[in-house]
Amino acid sequence: MNSTRLVIAAAALATAAFGAMADEADGSQNVLSFQGSKTRAEVQAELGAYKKAGVNPWAIAYNPLSQFRSSKTRAQVQGEYIANRDAVAALNAEDSGSAYLAQHQVTNATRMLASQPAQSGSAE
Repeated sequence: MNSTRLVIAAAALATAAFGAMADEADGSQNVLSFQGSKTRAEVQAELGAYKKAGVNPWAIAYNPLSQFRSSKTRAQVQGEYIANRDAVAALNAEDSGSAYLAQHQVTNATRMLASQPAQSGSAE
């Protein structure tokens, strides 16, 4: 009899504890007023352009790379991979590339500050 009361008490406490942790999943559901930045006509125009483009990123057949054309040949990419794979393997080795970096001269990166690019094309 005592064990039954103990189980019932534990279940009641567990239920109360879970209820205390209840919270709304998303605070945006309580928005009382909303002021959009676009007019209905602008939104309808965007929707029309989207439908006319025929691209649906949620479609099963969506393939963003179907029109992609590489600027390099397969042989060029393979050559770059082969040239760099030893360095990548060394940098990912057990010593995190310490031995590789000790044997190879590391070029010092020049100091770069955030500024306007030299060839920005702006008329000043």
